[in-house]
Amino acid sequence: MIRLLRKYLKPYWVLLLGVIALQLTQSMASLFLPSLNASIIDDGVAKQDFGVIWSLGGIMLAVSVAQVAGQIGATWCGSRMAMSFGRDLRQGVFDRAISFSNKEMSRFGAPSLITRNTNDVQQVQQLVQMAAVIIVSAPLTMVGGVIMALREDPGLSWLIVVAVVVLGAVIGALTAQMGPLFAAMQRNIDTLNRVLREQITGLRVIRAFTREPTEAARFDQANRDFVKTALAVGARMMTLFPTVFFIMNLSQVAVMWFGAHRIAEGGLQVGQLTAYLSYLVQILMSVMMSTMMLMIGPRAAVAAGRIQEVLETESSVVPPANPVTELAKHGEVEFQGVEFTYPGAAEPVISDVSFKAEPGKTTAIIGATGSGKTTLINLIPRLYDASAGTVLVDGVDVRQLDPDLLWSRIGIVPQKPYLFSGTIASNLRLGKPDASDDELWRALEIAQATEFVTDLEAPVAQGGTNVSGGQRQRLAIARALVRKPEIYIFDDSFSALDVATDARVRAGLEAETAEAAVIVVAQRVSTIRDADQIVVLDEGRVSGIGTHEWLVANNETYAEIVESQFAEDETGGSGVSA
Repeated sequence: MIRLLRKYLKPYWVLLLGVIALQLTQSMASLFLPSLNASIIDDGVAKQDFGVIWSLGGIMLAVSVAQVAGQIGATWCGSRMAMSFGRDLRQGVFDRAISFSNKEMSRFGAPSLITRNTNDVQQVQQLVQMAAVIIVSAPLTMVGGVIMALREDPGLSWLIVVAVVVLGAVIGALTAQMGPLFAAMQRNIDTLNRVLREQITGLRVIRAFTREPTEAARFDQANRDFVKTALAVGARMMTLFPTVFFIMNLSQVAVMWFGAHRIAEGGLQVGQLTAYLSYLVQILMSVMMSTMMLMIGPRAAVAAGRIQEVLETESSVVPPANPVTELAKHGEVEFQGVEFTYPGAAEPVISDVSFKAEPGKTTAIIGATGSGKTTLINLIPRLYDASAGTVLVDGVDVRQLDPDLLWSRIGIVPQKPYLFSGTIASNLRLGKPDASDDELWRALEIAQATEFVTDLEAPVAQGGTNVSGGQRQRLAIARALVRKPEIYIFDDSFSALDVATDARVRAGLEAETAEAAVIVVAQRVSTIRDADQIVVLDEGRVSGIGTHEWLVANNETYAEIVESQFAEDETGGSGVSA
């Protein structure tokens, strides 16, 4: 918490000083008012001196204006400081999150990162704002109130001590129970966010398998867990306020009782007793406000810890200290003895993989599900870093390349293409913001997307949910083509296309990518049979590299894949149809 506040409040030290100065002004004014009121009663009303009443009343009015102005100014400065703090903190969490590799993203999970960057930041931001309004003024009012109350009548000072101790003990006991509850609340929000996100994203699957009642019960349970914890916090807060006001009212009764005896003995005047009561209320309110911060503090501390966990997590994919910013070769990818193991896994998912993808040639990767195809190509743009071996792009280890240079060389169409909310044009221009409309239409034509795209400004829903799976794939292919990279990576990017569309797309790509290195991950043999070389993966290892015809004849794993997809009389080299 302290580290977060120190780092992100530092740019706003002027506003912080303003809060302190203005709160000091309004606290001093509020402490001065009861004394003025006492003087009006004792020196003006009791003696029927209207001159004193008017003069002191004018001073009292001026002091009230100063108090109001100080409070408004302090609230404005505090709110601006808190809002700016929250903005910067959210930006910091966002920047750190987008720097994460797939490893860190899997560790935190999208729902938790969303909660940390919204609800958790809001909790800390609320603490900053409340501190600017309460914490700064409460100690000043408390100390000043004690001094002013003793100045009015030291004989009643023991009542202040008793009231403050009792009130502090009661509030402290209640708020001490809230820390674990607030931690549980944040975890419950994570769970609620995760369940809701899964159900919205997987709505089609839920409906397809008629799982609505089960998912409704699952959401209801997550909701009930959150409500149960929130009610436990609410119950303690409900107990807090009646208890506080009971102690405050009882303290005032005690002051009046003992103060009346002091007045009867001639040791205290009515105006002084009135001022003393006002100071007592101010002192107890300050105690209450200070201890009430303990209700916000534990939750904010939990939230700050979760935020700090994100900010302190370094990406496992670290930019090089002295990156290579220029390359001599263009469009070459090479794997040299590459191995990769997922965190916590007992065995590597890929081992001893070596091959080269050259410009002007198509390299296909095929293998059974779980053989490591997607993991392998994720090592090229450094979504992960290889556990052993080297991945070279244009002759340089990707770990030594400037990240922007590396990514500028690559156009990737992922296994699950994602479209952002906006328009067709805004999605296609992601890799090349200055692309002309003609470039966009050409990319759409090559990707066989012009049959359903008639307007570049047609709206696209988040995730591309308003288009079919095949249309999403073709738009993702067009997006990669607009960029005109030197290395194309198609990760099972034709799986949702029918055979005829697949063939037309590949025919269009052949001319467009003639000078680039093309790496295709596919499940269908018909998609890759014309590749210049085919890399066959079997349980994470390369079992063979060659052309379609050679592999059919010499590689058992590939022959089995071909046989499973085509009729027995089509397993020959030239007999397999597209």
